[in-house]
Amino acid sequence: MRVNDIERTAKFYQDALGLAVSRRHTSPRGAQLVFLATPNSEEEIEICQMPPGAPAVQVQPDLMHLAFEVDNLDAFAAELKAKGYALSDGPTVTGSGSVIAFIDAPEGYEVELIQRSR
Repeated sequence: MRVNDIERTAKFYQDALGLAVSRRHTSPRGAQLVFLATPNSEEEIEICQMPPGAPAVQVQPDLMHLAFEVDNLDAFAAELKAKGYALSDGPTVTGSGSVIAFIDAPEGYEVELIQRSR
């Protein structure tokens, strides 16, 4: 994911969603890269801030989003609220019985939270 403020974005994913920075480096072209490890998974998210002078990132609405499964959406939303973050949409029960909600991440990206039906 390309961003304009890599530190703000990394802090959001660490604070709000519990991801951990697994490594950082600068690409050969001068872009700053931060890799975020997701809990209980081998998956990582790469965020990239282009070098100075590159055009600013402009995220188009509904272009893309990340989704994370949570065990209990109400409890997770309460934890987010205690940290100063609010749901931007939901919770909504889907046709399959799952419950989804969204939180706005920096830069205009959206994060979906999913509590699967049991």
